[in-house]
Amino acid sequence: MNAVPVISAAMNALTKISTSLPGVFILEPRVFEDERGFFFESYNRRVMVDAGITEEFVQDNHSCSSRNVLRGLHYQVKRPQGKLVRVVEGDVLDVAVDLRRSSSSFGKWEAVRLSGENKRMLWIPVGLAHGFRVLSARAHVLYKSTDYYVPEHERTLAWNDLQLKIGWELDGEPIISAKDRRGVAFRDAEYFD
Repeated sequence: MNAVPVISAAMNALTKISTSLPGVFILEPRVFEDERGFFFESYNRRVMVDAGITEEFVQDNHSCSSRNVLRGLHYQVKRPQGKLVRVVEGDVLDVAVDLRRSSSSFGKWEAVRLSGENKRMLWIPVGLAHGFRVLSARAHVLYKSTDYYVPEHERTLAWNDLQLKIGWELDGEPIISAKDRRGVAFRDAEYFD
């Protein structure tokens, strides 16, 4: 992973860390801490543009899940969503799978630990499936989306696909929704160009 500071006219800078998937990166905000606690900007349009996120966000989502809950892997085939994901409480293993046929990392995945403690954010552009597994007793996950949720366009990729072999760091049997249990194999998924 390659870390690059992003400096802008905004009060706070952040560090951009590349991943193995093109266009997917980690953002580490500058955190101001003292005896009272901490402060950081979780979103600043100018800083995000300087980091390379030029898309407009139209929806914020918040999920709360218990240990070993596994959500995903979700994506929308029409009106696809880019997502800026962060955890405000707890610890998750956040996973992105590249579904872009034109990408050098098509069919590859990246897993990143996001937590309330490390305050990292993960940018997942359009064309990838997204999911996470909760590592802590409970986790609050927030994410901004570049398009609205449209249920009829949502697809679910099988979290346990034998071809992908995602390293979920499982601790026992994951807790999965009925919808996510019906996820399709990577070879049968709908892809992006």
